[in-house]
Amino acid sequence: MSDEIKLVVADDHPIVRKGLVQIITSAPEIKVLAEAGDGESALKFIQEQKPDIALLDINLPRLTGFDVMMEIERKKLPIKVIFLTMHSEEELFNEAMDLGAHGYLLKDSAVTEIVEAIKRVAAGQIYISAAITTYLLKRSRRAAEFASQSKGLADLTPTERRVLQLIAEYKTSKEIADEMGSHYRTVENHRTNICRKLDIHGSHVLLRFALRYKSELL
Repeated sequence: MSDEIKLVVADDHPIVRKGLVQIITSAPEIKVLAEAGDGESALKFIQEQKPDIALLDINLPRLTGFDVMMEIERKKLPIKVIFLTMHSEEELFNEAMDLGAHGYLLKDSAVTEIVEAIKRVAAGQIYISAAITTYLLKRSRRAAEFASQSKGLADLTPTERRVLQLIAEYKTSKEIADEMGSHYRTVENHRTNICRKLDIHGSHVLLRFALRYKSELL
């Protein structure tokens, strides 16, 4: 079928995964190409099978769902990601959306929402579980506050701006060092200085900032 929606499904709980696949494949237009129980296997299947959508549990072993998505972005694979999780925490939701997720689905509502979520994402829409849609409103308000941090960009040196540009391309410190002909520790120092100047802290926050202001770094 030319309009068939192809998926890779990854969840480390076999029973949960089998149940998800059973629900998903009840829709004749959706086909599951592969199932994975960890992030490394999921990434391998995604690269080999080239699905339209990757349905990823955030808490995958070996590579987390977030790690897998960052690799998808780094490799510029044209694959949309829906995160599936037990976690309704707003911080995790924001991290997923900052990374570019097309969907965020809570496991306790997956039975009734999962097929609809897949269809909408395949059609180019964003799908968020109904239970946490208020987070989208909070994100828009927070964006205005976060925008004030962009003023710190003027304080960055040309080298620091270049490092931030490469971070926005999902490059690691080692890859940045290789590209700039520098040392890994030098790049790590640049990252520390950038965070200090922008007054940002926490896991993945620098990547999220770089993605948010990618166009302003050019």
